[in-house]
Amino acid sequence: MNIIYIDDDATSRALLRDMLATRGMAMTEAADARSGLKMIDAGKFDLILMDLRMPDMNGLTAIRQLRSAGDKGARIPIVVVTADLSQGVKDLCQSAGADDFLEKPVDMDRLFMVIASAGKGRRA
Repeated sequence: MNIIYIDDDATSRALLRDMLATRGMAMTEAADARSGLKMIDAGKFDLILMDLRMPDMNGLTAIRQLRSAGDKGARIPIVVVTADLSQGVKDLCQSAGADDFLEKPVDMDRLFMVIASAGKGRRA
């Protein structure tokens, strides 16, 4: 599975990279939403992991752009990865077009359940 993780926090990216490595998986990393969107446009990804709170463009805006683009970004499963547990944030993510939600710190078992689910239920 080809995964991209978009998060401005290098420590968060490193933690997920290490978790994925325990199962022989790798990921592409983007340090901001704009560069992540360019990578998605240029590459072939099976799953997008997206932080919400990033400078310049937040994750919700990036998700909305992907879902409204009408291209391959509209079909790739998107999982929000965030420490924002404020009331209503999951609803906001779903209304923007996110498929699932992971809370930071990420639980490894939950991460792999979400990856497995995304692999089975990819958007057509």
